Amino acid sequence: MKHLFALGLLGLVATTPVLAQAPASPAPRAESPYRASATKINNLVHTKLDVRFDYAKRYLYGKTWITLKPHAYPTDTLRLDAKGMDIKAVALMNGDKQQPLKYTYTDGANLRINLGKTFKPGEEYIIYIDYVSKPDELKVQGSAAITDAKGLYFVNPDSAVAGKPVQIWTQGETEGSSAWFPTIDRPNQKTTQEISMTVPAKYVTLSNGALVSQTPAGPGLRTDTWKMDLPHAPYLFMMAVGDFKIYKDTPWRGKEVSYYLEPKYAPYAKQIFGNTNDMLEFYSNRLGVEYPWNKYAQIVARDYVSGAMENTTATLHGEQVQMTDRELLDREFSSESVIAHELFHQWFGDYVTAESWSNITVNESMADFSEGLYAEHKYGRDAADAHYYRYLRRYLASPRDATKPLVRFHYEQQEEVFDLVSYQKGGAIVDMLRTYLGDDVFFAGLQKYLKDNAFGNGEAHQMRLAFEAVSGQDLNWFYNQWYFAPGHPVVSIDYAWDATKKVQSVTVKQTQAGQPFRLPFAIDYYVGNKVQRQQVEMTEATQTFTMPLSAKPDLVNVDANKKTLWLKTDNKPVADFAAQYKRAPLFVDRIEALAAAAKEQTTNAAARGVLLAALNDKFYSVRAAAAESLKLDDKAVAKAAAPVLRKRAASEKESAVQASLLAALAKLKDKKDTKLFSQQLNSQSYKVQGAALSALATVEPAQALARAKTYENDSHGALTQAVTQVYATSGTAEQWPYIRDKFDAARPQGQFNMMEPMAAMLGRINDATAVAEGVERLKTLGVKYKSYGADKPVIGLLQGVAKAKESGANAAETKQAVDKAVSEIEAAK
Repeated sequence: MKHLFALGLLGLVATTPVLAQAPASPAPRAESPYRASATKINNLVHTKLDVRFDYAKRYLYGKTWITLKPHAYPTDTLRLDAKGMDIKAVALMNGDKQQPLKYTYTDGANLRINLGKTFKPGEEYIIYIDYVSKPDELKVQGSAAITDAKGLYFVNPDSAVAGKPVQIWTQGETEGSSAWFPTIDRPNQKTTQEISMTVPAKYVTLSNGALVSQTPAGPGLRTDTWKMDLPHAPYLFMMAVGDFKIYKDTPWRGKEVSYYLEPKYAPYAKQIFGNTNDMLEFYSNRLGVEYPWNKYAQIVARDYVSGAMENTTATLHGEQVQMTDRELLDREFSSESVIAHELFHQWFGDYVTAESWSNITVNESMADFSEGLYAEHKYGRDAADAHYYRYLRRYLASPRDATKPLVRFHYEQQEEVFDLVSYQKGGAIVDMLRTYLGDDVFFAGLQKYLKDNAFGNGEAHQMRLAFEAVSGQDLNWFYNQWYFAPGHPVVSIDYAWDATKKVQSVTVKQTQAGQPFRLPFAIDYYVGNKVQRQQVEMTEATQTFTMPLSAKPDLVNVDANKKTLWLKTDNKPVADFAAQYKRAPLFVDRIEALAAAAKEQTTNAAARGVLLAALNDKFYSVRAAAAESLKLDDKAVAKAAAPVLRKRAASEKESAVQASLLAALAKLKDKKDTKLFSQQLNSQSYKVQGAALSALATVEPAQALARAKTYENDSHGALTQAVTQVYATSGTAEQWPYIRDKFDAARPQGQFNMMEPMAAMLGRINDATAVAEGVERLKTLGVKYKSYGADKPVIGLLQGVAKAKESGANAAETKQAVDKAVSEIEAAK
């Protein structure tokens, strides 16, 4: 599972400074219950399903034949998960005959069956169930990562929304599959499957495994049968039905690779998913285990409740991956990474599945790690490090998550484990272990883990044992502090040079509560043209490392691999950070130097020099960060930066950087840039177009307003935001419907991007209906994403609207609406 909604919204937090302080403790609460792996009484063997759909009622009519066998002890009973169903019949199959069985189903969740006889361990039997699934009548709780858990979803089934496709799709993780078929819905169960779907003949279907038959099923209907011959967990079952266009890529090692999209986006299928074959080849070679399934399909669904889901052989993506050729111009690896993430799950999650949700790290941390792994292969080390760095900062910016262990045996409900710890922190820990062990040993350990547990289940301990077997090392210390204990080191780093003894010392102090972490890392000493590396291991709360050198070093670079997971205060002077930017090789070296220089740019010429040099950095995101870090309201900075910005803008090829350059130049409010801004409005990149329009508004607002109106029918993403900004400052109530409708149609991150200009417009226009509509939308955003810190900025914007309306029409009405909205946000959990 890739919770992109949560990841994107966390940008609100991640863009704020990460402070070097001990994590805050959560409010005390009763200990959550211990969550053991599910006890196996009966084992699933095979699941056969025959389903058809009632679009009007949003029902599934199903029949299932479940093959099971007792696990370790004889049993005469069977418990199945079956959420919110009507159970029509339950029987034991005796050849082709059905022997009705007694059962109880009083809680609408657990189907308890008396088998009528005792079955011995390993003795197979088949249960038949006739049932009706009613997902829209089911009362279930989702999470921030998976916003709904009713298992089966009907999208626009009555075609009430014009232009919106009619679709059916399923979502199994964590335990949603049992909302559409009875099963033992636990990750430590594995079963083969066969699903026959009777659907309108005009639609395409997709499920796990191979499509083995398609047969007419009456007027306008067809039955498609999909078969999965290899066992996998019930939460990985999937179905999708709708008007999809299938694009078949070049087969990979004889296996079908295909993409299912809405017809509008089918021409761009290869651009959207085109690296899939390369990913299959790279991961198979790197892991030493060939992609284990018979096909790999990816499908895009509307109204999906998460980012994407790694259903075995058939990944389902949310609609955010569907893009036109113009939108694809602005796609960075952070958008493509979900494709890599879900594919890696086919090994870590599907081939070997977490034994329990407590051990979700062996699924999700591995998949998060795989994103940077592929970025390194495809785009280079800088791209990988930038990706990991962005993720790590998100975790470090969330004090509440520092209180949670990676392997989490205590929780209230399983959705809680899908968070910054299981994903971002876990991915960083895996990357740190890779650095510690070295690539050869690390990947040999992953190969052993996969082969030892193939088509079975794994825990963190089994992964540890695999690494220990290939490395010859005891790794309990690593797993105990990183997997089974919460938190991370909080350190300060100080330096001293003894000119008499010619010895450089480095003092690292851990200031977090509790026991000090054991931290192996490298220190690089730069003297003249030489670099000398010192491998050290920190085991105490405060430790000083020394190195005799021929002369005072130009730079001392602690944690030279930049892989240690810690929150640090590096007490180097800006001159040393300037040397770090110039001489240290890694992305993190340069971005840290850039951040340090940005703090002193108004008073220190060397600091300004770092920022100006970074405008021409080899890696695009460093260039963008440099442009965004410039304090151009300072005369000295503006004077030094303006010519460099203009020269760079004249030659920049990366749309993300060009947008940042235009935004920086806009802060100068210099009419000499009007021509550049107008020229860039012709860019095919929506991001560049949007930045150019916003920039034009700073020097020629009337011209920008006129141009904004021409973009209303072809605005996407950044251009929509720019049009909204122009309307916020120069538009009238006439433009409010555009902003409202674009806001409603936007994905969550797009709504966050629009909320500030939308609030500014609400404070300007005298339209009571518009103000009421806008306040309601902002409130909804603040309530829905309060857990990610959205409440505070939303409340601030709402109060700003009320203040702006104090002396205007409808002031009392606006204040009342704002006060009510703020109260609801504050009361939300």
